[in-house]
Amino acid sequence: MRCDAGHRTLRARCCAACRVALRLFAILLVAYGIHLLMGWVTGLALFADDRLRIGILVVFLLAYALLISVPFVPGVEIGLSLMVMEGSWIAPFIYISTVAGLLLAYVAGEWVPYARLHRVFQDLRLVRACLLLEAVEPLSRAERLEALRARLPTWFQPAATRYRYVLLAILVNLPGSAFLGGGGGILFTAGLSRLFLPAQTVLTILVAVAPVPFAVWLFDIDIGAYLD
Repeated sequence: MRCDAGHRTLRARCCAACRVALRLFAILLVAYGIHLLMGWVTGLALFADDRLRIGILVVFLLAYALLISVPFVPGVEIGLSLMVMEGSWIAPFIYISTVAGLLLAYVAGEWVPYARLHRVFQDLRLVRACLLLEAVEPLSRAERLEALRARLPTWFQPAATRYRYVLLAILVNLPGSAFLGGGGGILFTAGLSRLFLPAQTVLTILVAVAPVPFAVWLFDIDIGAYLD
């Protein structure tokens, strides 16, 4: 009996390891595919006419929106590259793509089933994360806020609870936010926490993303000149 139980445990661990490996392989494959696509589109843009150039820009903007929605994937560089290549006129489109990408990350976090995420954490042997999900899942939004307040230092409680939308906007614009998961990771976590209401979150993203693109557009700032 012990031998059978040990064999089943070993097989379950092997299956979990295979699932983790397949997920990592899929992520790497997608990232490499996007890298190849962006290189191909960049090379093609050098020889494109105006109509094809518009199509290429649309591809860039869509790719940018998708990239910035993925946690820990730096998509800001693509937006800056577009503003360097095309000038200030494209800044409003970068703004729209950034908002769309961050909203996509938020919606993904808001709608991901806790059971599926629990299975992923279980495969990765993240026991504490599994326990946290099990404790948080049955709680209402108000109960989650109260539980968060109880875990935080007194000085940080107002910022993380009462002024959490302001904190969210600051984190999105914080230099080095890639270490926190980037804009996509931050908004995915915000949605996953179920602490951020949709309407307020949309308004927060619209305001938080606006300064740089609109400053470039309104004042006709040449980012390329600063980079040179």
